[in-house]
Amino acid sequence: MTDLLAGPGRAAGTRAGMGVLLGVDVGTTGVKVAAFGLDGPTRHVEVCEYPLLEPAPGHQVQDPAVLVAAVLSAVARCVAVVGRDAVVGVSLSTAMHGLVGVAADGARVTPLLTWADGRAAGVVAELRADGVAAELHRVTGTPVHPMSPLVKLAWLRRHEAAGTGRVTRWLDLKALVVAALTGVAVTDLSSASGSGMLDMATGRWSPLALQIAGVSSDRLPPVLPPTHALPLSAAAASSTGLRAGTPVVLGAADGPLGNVGTGAVAPCSLALSLGTSGAVRMVVTEPPRDLDPALFCYALDEGSWVVGGAVSNGGIVARWVGRTLMGQGSPGGTGDGTGDPTVSDAAVLALAATAPPGSDGLVMLPYLLPERSPLWDADLTGAYLGLRRRHTAAHLARAALEGVAMQLGLIASRVDAVHPVQDVTATGGTLRSPLWRHLVTAALGRPMAVVGAAEGTARGAAAVGLVGLGLAAGLGEALDLLRDPLASSQPVHPEPELVAAAVATRSRTGELLAALDVARGLFPAP
Repeated sequence: MTDLLAGPGRAAGTRAGMGVLLGVDVGTTGVKVAAFGLDGPTRHVEVCEYPLLEPAPGHQVQDPAVLVAAVLSAVARCVAVVGRDAVVGVSLSTAMHGLVGVAADGARVTPLLTWADGRAAGVVAELRADGVAAELHRVTGTPVHPMSPLVKLAWLRRHEAAGTGRVTRWLDLKALVVAALTGVAVTDLSSASGSGMLDMATGRWSPLALQIAGVSSDRLPPVLPPTHALPLSAAAASSTGLRAGTPVVLGAADGPLGNVGTGAVAPCSLALSLGTSGAVRMVVTEPPRDLDPALFCYALDEGSWVVGGAVSNGGIVARWVGRTLMGQGSPGGTGDGTGDPTVSDAAVLALAATAPPGSDGLVMLPYLLPERSPLWDADLTGAYLGLRRRHTAAHLARAALEGVAMQLGLIASRVDAVHPVQDVTATGGTLRSPLWRHLVTAALGRPMAVVGAAEGTARGAAAVGLVGLGLAAGLGEALDLLRDPLASSQPVHPEPELVAAAVATRSRTGELLAALDVARGLFPAP
């Protein structure tokens, strides 16, 4: 297997101006296709969004056909701009923990169950009560949580056996996208490691996990190296405008590739991403011997791993505030309460900026979707703590943002215990906001360099693609080839007032929760 972290050394045939490589980043609510010129500058970026559906409480799914159509459309629009003759290859990044069942003829039997799907919380509770959860975390590096395909499969086997009877293969999001582009349903080592079913030590499916999931290994996609390439199918070529046979590099999962894209590939470098959800991660050369229960450990390739934690509730919390507090039908609104999230995102930030740091003691636990790190407890619900009459909508909005930043800071402190952090690089559309940037930096308590949206997982995918195509000897060289000489990071330094407020909020959260626990004595269980 190609060593992604190989040292410098120019690969044969690599030269400036030889074309572009498409980095395809398939995320939770949209796909981004970035055409990276091998002479440095990013040539073009296309984005196509799709909805995250909630057909029933706790269900967070997507229509696979809509998602695949968005991927093909975004690639086609990008190719139309850069020209198909310029494209040397395609490399993929996909969101982790997705699961979709397909029939023998390839037809999709189930929707795509995303990482945000919380229906399997009961299975998680049972595995924890039986003591199995800790062993699964130790073996697979994936916390036992409703996000995990392992527990999704166990839940489906119990509750939807009739509806999934036609399923012959269970695919992750990577295998779904690869099949759409190449006609072959395979996944990569990195994506497979987030399934909760891959043994970190062997790189094979864990017998214990398969037994709990109720599947055999032949019903899961074959696992190949992230650098493996397959030819683009004729059907996908017709849909995208690319030439049939164009190499499609499998790439890796979006979490590890977030580190690659920002250049945070050393054990001292922390990568932070904040979009719909958020994550804090660090690349290490081997899994920690005693993995912190608050953290995950996923493969980047056979010789490198990513430890960290993810929050389900990132920028989506601001979207919720906008819809609930500032949408049509809210106080001051005039409609049915649905609101217009494309407008209210900016309005939330403007409103939150008018409240003082620390929100006058108001704290929000932003657990709107089943939360992940650091507690990995999907049953936790969101709450405002310390609410008083003096608090306004502005306080509510700011406390929501501060609550998200606090969660990221808590994870960063746990990763710092694995290996001391020297620098932080961040990416994500949410961080275009100065307020978000300053709140997150304050929660970390250290400087943070923010890089552009194209410098995230799409760039990470492209870097792996260059290694897979033999155009770079390792990630260091690939990142040098893809670096835009005109691009620059935006250094953000912690503001003392905001740092003090962040420290006070973390302390006050503990005090408020302790007081709430005492107050439970007033309401004995029936």
